[in-house]
Amino acid sequence: MHSELPAVNIVRRLGDSPLQRGSQTGETCPDLFELTDGSFAVIGTDRTEELDALLPADAARADYERIVVITRDTLLRAKRDIPDA
Repeated sequence: MHSELPAVNIVRRLGDSPLQRGSQTGETCPDLFELTDGSFAVIGTDRTEELDALLPADAARADYERIVVITRDTLLRAKRDIPDA
């Protein structure tokens, strides 16, 4: 079990909103956000069961972690907002 996480807030969205990317239904809305602690939050499709066994030998996932997939378009549009350091 992981320790209690510190309280954080969303600072900003990275890239374009789902609406700007063409989502009309709200059903497929991957998104990326920068948090006040410098980490990033991802809204995506949970594909842990499908991809877990395919992870490379030097990759690991804790029980409380999930493998989340976002579209290529979502990440490419966020690239301009991702800091270099």
